[in-house]
Amino acid sequence: MWYVYALKSLEDKNLYIGISQNPEQRLREHNLGMTKSTKSRRPFKIIFKEIAGTRMEARIKEKYYKSGIGREFLKNIGS
Repeated sequence: MWYVYALKSLEDKNLYIGISQNPEQRLREHNLGMTKSTKSRRPFKIIFKEIAGTRMEARIKEKYYKSGIGREFLKNIGS
């Protein structure tokens, strides 16, 4: 099972949106600095996760949440 998830940086308050089969493990990896693109923005907290049956479905949802309207939705729940 795949998930799309959104993390909020406690450092700069920006969002990171990604997909994973294990969002909690992925959060640990982000917070340990194992992801180059987010290393300087640690720590993070999960503000949203949604189940997607397949990796392809997760990618489609990820693209939506990275769009303007999707980001607006996530900003409202992550306040």
